[in-house]
Amino acid sequence: MKLTVKNSQGKEAGNLDLSFQPVESGKGNQAVHDTVVAYMAAQRSGTACTKTMGDVNGSGKKPWKQKGTGRARAGSFASPLWRGGGVVHGPKPRDFSKKVTRKTKQLALRKALTERLNAGDVTVLEDIKLDSPKTKGFVGILSSLNVSGTTLVVADNGNENLSRASRNVEGVELANPQSLNTYQLLRYKNVVFTRSAIEALDARLNVEGTEENVTESAPAEKAPKKASEKAPKAEAKKKKSA
Repeated sequence: MKLTVKNSQGKEAGNLDLSFQPVESGKGNQAVHDTVVAYMAAQRSGTACTKTMGDVNGSGKKPWKQKGTGRARAGSFASPLWRGGGVVHGPKPRDFSKKVTRKTKQLALRKALTERLNAGDVTVLEDIKLDSPKTKGFVGILSSLNVSGTTLVVADNGNENLSRASRNVEGVELANPQSLNTYQLLRYKNVVFTRSAIEALDARLNVEGTEENVTESAPAEKAPKKASEKAPKAEAKKKKSA
């Protein structure tokens, strides 16, 4: 897949060939769904907690006698029907995380990148160089690229000026190619890569793809047992029958 590389002024500065294997149309949709659902579920803290009748602080004494008062029967101050009582079937701390296989995550990431590239939502920059951590310089680069709306900027770690300049811009997130995930690729309207970042992502997808191909190779067939190995079992059956 061939991409056009631009400079910080928005002019063409060369081309770039990606070697990762794109996902065919109609494939990988379920993998993307499973991966995004699992990612969003993992963001939940799961710390909501309510008290049952046994957890509520209070006496175990019966509020009043069973008969003779004219009032409704009551057996506990912690009754769910009373103010300050326990909660029936309320939430308890739990883990919302879901299991997704490594191969599913790899397929989802390749599918998401393929779709964004085909839709023309990806812009590749030669590099993002800022002399100072000023938001004005970063916004100027985005405007020269005709990028508007929510934007994901993928660049290598270590660019402190870029990190400071971009964190105050609404709707912009800075990510690195080593930890980039499917949810981030799909969330934003525009995706901006630096040349080194997309090359690192391409290498990451190629390594994952080769591992997937190795695991999918057919297992070696077992050699048939020799007649001499089967003979003792056959002799034992004959003796039992005799």
